[in-house]
Amino acid sequence: MKTRAAILTEPRTKLVVDEVDIPETGEDQVLVKLLSSGICHSQLHQMENENARCPLLLGHEGTGIVTKVGRRVSHLKEGDHAIVTWVPRIPYDGPQFQRPTGVSYLGNPINGNQYTWAEDVLVDSTFVVGIPAEYATAASCIVGCAVLTGAGAVLHTAKVRPGESVAVLGVGGVGLCSIRMAAILEAYPIIAVDLKEDKLELARQFGATHLVNASDTDPIEAIHEITKVGADYAFDTIGVPATNEQILPSTRAGGSGADNHGGMAVLVGLP
Repeated sequence: MKTRAAILTEPRTKLVVDEVDIPETGEDQVLVKLLSSGICHSQLHQMENENARCPLLLGHEGTGIVTKVGRRVSHLKEGDHAIVTWVPRIPYDGPQFQRPTGVSYLGNPINGNQYTWAEDVLVDSTFVVGIPAEYATAASCIVGCAVLTGAGAVLHTAKVRPGESVAVLGVGGVGLCSIRMAAILEAYPIIAVDLKEDKLELARQFGATHLVNASDTDPIEAIHEITKVGADYAFDTIGVPATNEQILPSTRAGGSGADNHGGMAVLVGLP
């Protein structure tokens, strides 16, 4: 079958919206008719990567309806509503496997093992998770990346506890999810850092207790002033060099002794 998709035909060029060819659904694959897709900042890294293997389909967070399932797929059936994500359902050790989807463009195989910038997606079933129909909304697609990434960094990577201080540098989709999870876990203070006032005000609605505009304030100094000693946890949810370098000095210092640890800097954004 054919479907329309946004295709990167050459690195550092504009996307082409055209038809791609989808083969028969493999035994471990799922075909999903998408209702919505998120747009992750990491796609900009892919598009600007001069070594990107093209043609390339982009996107890794979407919501849709399952239209076909492979014979070995047991957790989904046709008609189910589902989220397509980059996080495998079953955890494993080592690098993520890159099994080609079989999708092609003008006779050339598409690179990558998943995509969501298309009307129909063919993907390994491990990256598709069923959801109740009432949650199949335009907004739920970001659960496939922004929520898992931002909230997961706070809940699972840092393991933030009540009363611990959190600073989040960058309050886009991932940063907002980090702030919301910190609020759910009753962290305090929760410091949102960004360059734009409207984004900072939105962060307040998500649970930030303090706002720092880094366009006119040194964020490291501001975080230390608010926390007195530096943050217990500082998260970079952007991935640019400036924030890469700011999260570690934003945390509190440790000291001598085996258990006298300082704060934790968590690089969430793809550098």
